[in-house]
Amino acid sequence: MARNTHAVIVGGGTSKFGVREATLFDMVQEAAKACSDDIPALKPRDIDGLLFCSTKVGRHSNALNTAPLIAHRLGLKPTSICTRLDTLCAGSNTGIILAKGLVESGIAEVVLVTGAEKSYLPQRWETNYTELAVNDHDWDSAMGLGVPPPFFAMIAKMHMKRYGTTKEQMAHVSVANYNYGSTNPKAHFYPKTLTMEEALEARLIADPFGLFDCCPLTDGASAVIIASEERAREMSERPLVYIRGTGQHATHSMSAGWPGETLAEWPHLKKAAEVAYKNARVTPKDIDVAQVHDCFTISEIIEMEELGFCEKGEGGAYVASGALNLGGKRPINTDGGLISCGHPFGASGARQSLELCKQLQGRAINQAKNPKFALAHNLSGACAQHTVVIYGTEPVE
Repeated sequence: MARNTHAVIVGGGTSKFGVREATLFDMVQEAAKACSDDIPALKPRDIDGLLFCSTKVGRHSNALNTAPLIAHRLGLKPTSICTRLDTLCAGSNTGIILAKGLVESGIAEVVLVTGAEKSYLPQRWETNYTELAVNDHDWDSAMGLGVPPPFFAMIAKMHMKRYGTTKEQMAHVSVANYNYGSTNPKAHFYPKTLTMEEALEARLIADPFGLFDCCPLTDGASAVIIASEERAREMSERPLVYIRGTGQHATHSMSAGWPGETLAEWPHLKKAAEVAYKNARVTPKDIDVAQVHDCFTISEIIEMEELGFCEKGEGGAYVASGALNLGGKRPINTDGGLISCGHPFGASGARQSLELCKQLQGRAINQAKNPKFALAHNLSGACAQHTVVIYGTEPVE
């Protein structure tokens, strides 16, 4: 086993995201094939660890001990780790954090982190029922807050009241992300672009959110390879992308335990980011490109603030300034984000991290200019948990 090494993300792949007739296992195989195509020298026998990330799999596939089933379907025989994990929206970025620890401790050398969700079922009520189950059953879900739009609409109203954020500013997030996603063939809404007029005139979902302020329910799978430097060099001649630092902070399970003064403040994200920045030995100013959790447009605005990309309360003006775009201060969600790609919970984090891997290797479709540091962020549940992963072209020494 490799010891005293740095963990790197080598490459990966995704299935097509969207409304799929395929089963969850079909989509995992599709993502794994795309991963294999991205890393041609990778062989199934090279992979000694498997982390499968999914939230809905137990209810929606009738498969509970899923990791061994995935291993068998992919022709893998893991010897270091083979398990499923669930941190909802952060599933596969949590898997990347654990894979980093496994590799750097010497327990594993090459770990496949894959995530998938099958959201679209013959009876749609089943998906809505499952959505209610991701939050506290006794309190929030009973009050209708288990389904995300009402809860995040309250967050948006509070941010608008406190900081003057506008629907027009939120629309800038929708437009930027749809336009990025229009170049991503794997995105749920590919090849759709969006205008400000379309965003502002869309039908109301939960005031103040229109249709394009919200990410969709999505079927999909993603897969990435995390490995030691030595094994990565054997598999690929592309520049190494190091997992420099991580942070994950959970403070509550129900809205009554909210850690901030108001819903417009997300101190748990700020803390997760502080930990990740410290471990990565960087500051917010060093981040050149990022993937953040745009489940709703207001989420991306608040994340700009709590990640330190702008001052608190200035997120609306920041996104409206063009900072999110290529050529802007810091390109964000360059493959379309959740709003355009869609959001199959367990698959989103690895999709984000794969895009950042491509950015730092200089091979993304919407390529930022010479990025050196990149950041991935997920929130989970009723904004109860935040996960941050920071990548770089050089290791932390």
